[in-house]
Amino acid sequence: MKEFDLKAAGWDSNPMHTERSEAVAAKMKEMIEIKPVMKALEYGAGTGITSFILSDSLSDILLMDDSAEMVKITSGKIALSERKNLRVTQYNLSDKEYTGEKFDLLYTQMVLHHVDDIDDIIVKFHRMLNDGGSLAIADLYEEDGSFHGDDFTGHKGFKTAELKKVLERTGFRNVREEECYVIKKEVDGKPKPYPVFLMTGEK
Repeated sequence: MKEFDLKAAGWDSNPMHTERSEAVAAKMKEMIEIKPVMKALEYGAGTGITSFILSDSLSDILLMDDSAEMVKITSGKIALSERKNLRVTQYNLSDKEYTGEKFDLLYTQMVLHHVDDIDDIIVKFHRMLNDGGSLAIADLYEEDGSFHGDDFTGHKGFKTAELKKVLERTGFRNVREEECYVIKKEVDGKPKPYPVFLMTGEK
């Protein structure tokens, strides 16, 4: 079973996940002019916490995740909430192109450091946006590897100046970045801060 399939059932019980999503959503509203007519995609949506927070501000949100268990839980939450503007799909954008609808806003939280080919996923994000659409990426600033530990094979956060260059050479304009949250995690018996940035750009 995949890592996030195993984590799905207990995901919403961690109050930090909600607190972080609230901070990311608030910073998105500061940095992007979010309009009620916008159609949005959350990539790596998990249990959809961020999209539920933003659902009153957007016309339609597609929640995309490659974890079957995350999608199952999110489907149940959407049904219980009776929110008509939330949809969920199981899809791994790292493995294939998405050729469906286009979006006015695409956002992702704490997902990019799990993606092997950053250039490829940013190009795919760009293709999935309408002209004038916005991208918002929330993720870790570069860290020493202690956030996930020695067995983690993904990225140890990001140098935001380098990530900004990836967005710009892909075609994104007005790329900006601000700190939006600090994750506090116990490492070797001591609390350690891991700042999170929000980077935005326009197509």
